[in-house]
Amino acid sequence: MRIELATRPGDPARPNEDFVSAVLPASGQGGALVLLDGVTPPPDGDDGCEHGVPWFTARLGGALLELCATRRELTLRHCLSDAITRAADAHRALCDLGHRRTPQATVVAARWDEERVEYLVLSDSVLLVEGADGAVTPVLDDRIARLAALGPVTDAHRNAEGGFHTAAADPAVAGLAVTGALPRAGVRALAALSDGAARWVEVFAEGDWTACAALLAKSGPRALVDRVRAAELADPDRRLFRRGKVHDDAAAVYAEL
Repeated sequence: MRIELATRPGDPARPNEDFVSAVLPASGQGGALVLLDGVTPPPDGDDGCEHGVPWFTARLGGALLELCATRRELTLRHCLSDAITRAADAHRALCDLGHRRTPQATVVAARWDEERVEYLVLSDSVLLVEGADGAVTPVLDDRIARLAALGPVTDAHRNAEGGFHTAAADPAVAGLAVTGALPRAGVRALAALSDGAARWVEVFAEGDWTACAALLAKSGPRALVDRVRAAELADPDRRLFRRGKVHDDAAAVYAEL
């Protein structure tokens, strides 16, 4: 078993809004990993919350990892639902959880034992599954991409019918996550990437998902983040590669099962 992870803030002067962690063993068998990409609040900071996104991702990520690791009888959707409720309960008395920009995050979770590998993806972070035959399959929640193909994606699409969904304060969103299970014998490795790390493929086109998995296997998540930073620095004016921020928080975890 090999697990490596790395994360780096987009701006050293601001807290990192990503969360990534893994645990071995989970309930005495197998393991689990969780990656969250916190949604940056608007420039005026108006999100109805006293605490902020890093506070939220730490609580949601910690609760989700605990539940995935210790409650194997629960589905990953149930784990996410319970984790959202825990995080919401921690600040609902002080904050406006009905605010459209209440702290929220994308989610990737995976859990495995000797029999199977379970996964969950919500919003635009990515899970890569490398099969026993070496084939790499990305597991994507493509709702933002489908909306973007039709026109600008706005706050009106956020956690709205026909829009895209993130983990915020409503536990029901867990029912909208992309989930599945695979035979353990058919999975060689897993990797989870926030969109800041996935830029290597999705923005800078340095390689496809198979090449990304190969880079992670050979050099680890830190090398992937380093390459993303180098590509960002080579295009500081965003003229060659369009993106919302010059640098974004980046997080990645690689688990060789």
